[in-house]
Amino acid sequence: MKPPRPRLGFWPLITALAIVSASSPSAAQAQIGQAPDRAELERNILKRVKQDYPGLDKEMIFKSVLKAIASIDRAEFVPNDQRANANRDIPLPIGFDQTISDPYIVAIMTSFVGAKAGSNVLEIGTGSGYQAAVLSRLKASVYSIEIVPELAQTASDRLSRYGFNGVAVKAGDGFMGWQEYAPFDAIIVSAGSSEVPSPLFAQLKRGGRLVMPIGANSPVEQLVVFTKRADGGLDRCSLGPAMFVPFTGVGQKREIPATYDRSIALCRRGQNARWPGQASG
Repeated sequence: MKPPRPRLGFWPLITALAIVSASSPSAAQAQIGQAPDRAELERNILKRVKQDYPGLDKEMIFKSVLKAIASIDRAEFVPNDQRANANRDIPLPIGFDQTISDPYIVAIMTSFVGAKAGSNVLEIGTGSGYQAAVLSRLKASVYSIEIVPELAQTASDRLSRYGFNGVAVKAGDGFMGWQEYAPFDAIIVSAGSSEVPSPLFAQLKRGGRLVMPIGANSPVEQLVVFTKRADGGLDRCSLGPAMFVPFTGVGQKREIPATYDRSIALCRRGQNARWPGQASG
């Protein structure tokens, strides 16, 4: 039975797990030249996508995601001292040693996870609520988990204040997912680990996709798309190297010596279940 579209709300902290937004804040300090506007940000994302994932710009799902991003004022999701940088395609600090991902990463993860109108989506790592806002614009039902109670509360308040409907936020252990509203069509995890928590795979619908940074340590991390087949098995492909903050708490990984795992095929257009807009196998 499909769960009801959630009301925006906040659930109290239930367990401690550090789940945070992606990317390093180092670039956030750059304030060079005149700040771009949202139209320029949109153009920059499109240019990068054409370079990195040829053909993705032609897919309707990406077009919808880009339109959603262009409709959102990112300045409302960052602290006042970072508002001038809001339209730069860089991660920005949001307090509590956390960051808001750059819009390009949000566009890529949202497109490859296949989120669209009517999708039931689980997000691990609410942060300031920016990713959830994009999903809301796509008219998905969003269930988002954040470790930092203060961030969870402010994100929930912010999303409600600016009219982003269909989002439920709670503070808690993202490792366990949100069984109450499973199964999910899509799961987005914005923190890296050596493997995907098994409860998340269990809560992923057959035919659904999960996007998460995977690697034994940060330098060898890559963004991986998992697709759950009709037989319950999993296909996977890589979107390339990435550096995210670590998944901690129950799902904490060990920082062990390792090399980049080249056994994971790159996501290519035309490969079944590995490209936005294609049916799952």
